[in-house]
Amino acid sequence: MGQNKLNGEVTAFLDNLKHSLREEIEYLRKIIMSTDYELTEGIKWNGPNYSINGEDRITIRINPQKHLQVIFHRGAKVKEQPKERLLSDNYDILVWKGKDRAVASFKSLDEIQENS
Repeated sequence: MGQNKLNGEVTAFLDNLKHSLREEIEYLRKIIMSTDYELTEGIKWNGPNYSINGEDRITIRINPQKHLQVIFHRGAKVKEQPKERLLSDNYDILVWKGKDRAVASFKSLDEIQENS
């Protein structure tokens, strides 16, 4: 497992929100940061965001508070589409918005745990 550490500024940001799915957000943060990739956690687009070497790759969309979305992407700027999808989807939970952008949606901790 990876050695990535949760960012205290992100924790403080979430503390101030008093989000109804906070337990689920924390679970997702820990899963993401446990990867073997050298991820940096920060806040972008009003939610936890993860980058590799300064390039945005994963964002947790936390609003509206009825569900969470984990967005896998290559940043905000449009890039040439790859020929193949950049991720495998072993759990069949991703909704593809392009070959380089996918979204997983969750409404509960049970749903996250079933698919992780």
